[in-house]
Amino acid sequence: MLGNIQTYLSAFIVGGIICSIGQVLIDRTKLTSARILVAFVTLGVVLTALGIYQKIVDIGGAGATVPLTGFGYTLAKGAFRDVDQYGLLGAFTGGIKAAATGITAAIFFGYLASVAFRPKAKR
Repeated sequence: MLGNIQTYLSAFIVGGIICSIGQVLIDRTKLTSARILVAFVTLGVVLTALGIYQKIVDIGGAGATVPLTGFGYTLAKGAFRDVDQYGLLGAFTGGIKAAATGITAAIFFGYLASVAFRPKAKR
């Protein structure tokens, strides 16, 4: 029981730190949300390539893999795996194969939300 609480707490803290960094970027810079998104995904790829993000995942679990940096981590891990197996072609296909389930789920649930709700234009 105590191990589960510690796992949840670690995920909460790591995820909270990542989200807090994003909130600081939104509040204190003139970066657009799209640029912050791209920066987080790119940071996840770079930190994975340097071997740093795996240590963060080991500590934070889902708190590190669910945010946008985790998407970059998934892309990089898939690309590295497929480069070892298929060579240079794997650099282009591995990331997409690794992230396919998450991308499909995002599209599917986004579609369901668009059918279930009526969006209104901002005024």
